[in-house]
Amino acid sequence: MSRTRTERLVNLVICLLSTRRFLTAAQIAATVPGYEHDPEDPKDHDAFQRKFERDKAELRELGVPLETGLASAFDTEHGYRIAHREYALPDIPLEPDEAAAVGIAARLWQHAGLAAAASSGLAKLRAAGIEVDPQATLGVEPVVTVDPAFGPLTAAARARRNVTFSYRVPERDEPAVRKLQPWGVVCWQGRWYVVGHDRDRDATRCFRLSRIVGGVKATGPEGAFTPPESPDLISHVARYSGPIERNRRATVTVAPGRAAGLRRMASECVAGPDGDRLTIAYSDVDWLAGRLVGYGADVRADGPPELREAVIQQLKEVVTRYEEPAGVSP
Repeated sequence: MSRTRTERLVNLVICLLSTRRFLTAAQIAATVPGYEHDPEDPKDHDAFQRKFERDKAELRELGVPLETGLASAFDTEHGYRIAHREYALPDIPLEPDEAAAVGIAARLWQHAGLAAAASSGLAKLRAAGIEVDPQATLGVEPVVTVDPAFGPLTAAARARRNVTFSYRVPERDEPAVRKLQPWGVVCWQGRWYVVGHDRDRDATRCFRLSRIVGGVKATGPEGAFTPPESPDLISHVARYSGPIERNRRATVTVAPGRAAGLRRMASECVAGPDGDRLTIAYSDVDWLAGRLVGYGADVRADGPPELREAVIQQLKEVVTRYEEPAGVSP
């Protein structure tokens, strides 16, 4: 966000917090720096309205409780204000270890779709006098990773838009197209799932995000369906997944002193000339391959062949996702 727009949004928030009555768009334009325009010029006025609509949407996305209403029974034009009772935070007493836990949680989400929410939450806590240090992790460095489909699916669930995507299951070589009304995305035993209503099968289904091939496409308008009230997504995924049995063994070579997470998973570690050879029990080859890919050149999958193929496939997908389009210079 540009500095000019940031200043304009801050000024808008201060203005709407400073009044108890609803202010019309014209009153806001005459009060808030950054909205100056000639209301008699149609093009200039249209530009102001578009700018104001974008700013309102931005404030609501940031969690600012923007209200719309009439200042009096005699008014015909709606105005805007910020609800003090919803904007202000109550007293939040946090012990030092609790404040450190909040800092750890803020560092967990390195996904772009949740970075803004984490920053907004920390800003509100500091505004209430609660000092939260994201760097104070008590020696713990947690990382939560999500699949590329996470952002589009959570956005579609919030907007209640239908989605389509290609989905691959172990029993079939080719992925099949799925049409879903997404209710939400949840994490179960280290894996992310989307739960919703399968439109082709007319039944509730859940899909593992790591098995989605390519992009997720949102179709149709917002508000296209109404999900069940307070659906228990975790219970549905648990019934679908069943218990995890790690009955397969993988051999992995890691660089000396690296990949501490994999070392904790290993049942055996043998030092070798080119690194440490780990034996890791697993049940899902795609899940383990994703973990190995995340360590980059510090890790090599030695076997079994299905694991090596899965690692190669995921690396190819990473290259395809980030390579420059043909004919476009970096």
